[in-house]
Amino acid sequence: MKTNLEDWFKEQRDCFDIAEPAEDHQLRFLEKLQKQEPKKKKTLDWWKPLLSAAAVVLLIFIGYLGTATEKHTDLAAVSPEMAKTKDFFTKTIEEELYNINEARTPETQKLVDDALKQLEILEKDYQELADDLSTSGEDKRVIYAMIANFQARIDLLNTVLEKIESIKKFNTLKNYEDALL
Repeated sequence: MKTNLEDWFKEQRDCFDIAEPAEDHQLRFLEKLQKQEPKKKKTLDWWKPLLSAAAVVLLIFIGYLGTATEKHTDLAAVSPEMAKTKDFFTKTIEEELYNINEARTPETQKLVDDALKQLEILEKDYQELADDLSTSGEDKRVIYAMIANFQARIDLLNTVLEKIESIKKFNTLKNYEDALL
């Protein structure tokens, strides 16, 4: 391999630039360097450490806010029985919502929209109760209020389903009477 490399250098010898620079090369270089305007001294060098320090303070502040916020306790965190209760209510509400969406018609659209708005209000109330639960230390009154909130949601959905069914029966009866006439 050594001979191949040496042979290659011998072949390429004419391609290398081995000329020495002219004698006045250094003088010309120095003259060009002196003709250039001297760069202004940076006066904002102190901003870099200040920005770094501000970023560190900001990160510390954000970290403090993250740890200082209250822990959000949920009904499921109280006990395993309450976790089962919450799961039961959640599944029941999901089933009722599914049934309502399946039964939705143009005639019942306004009724369903109103019910969904009421559900949002109940959900916000539940979140406030969850915050109260974390601050009250698992107060039984708050737990009962949370369960009552779930029950109110289910009652609302059942009422909406009943009204949808009565609207459907009315429309069916009306269509039957129109067909007879």
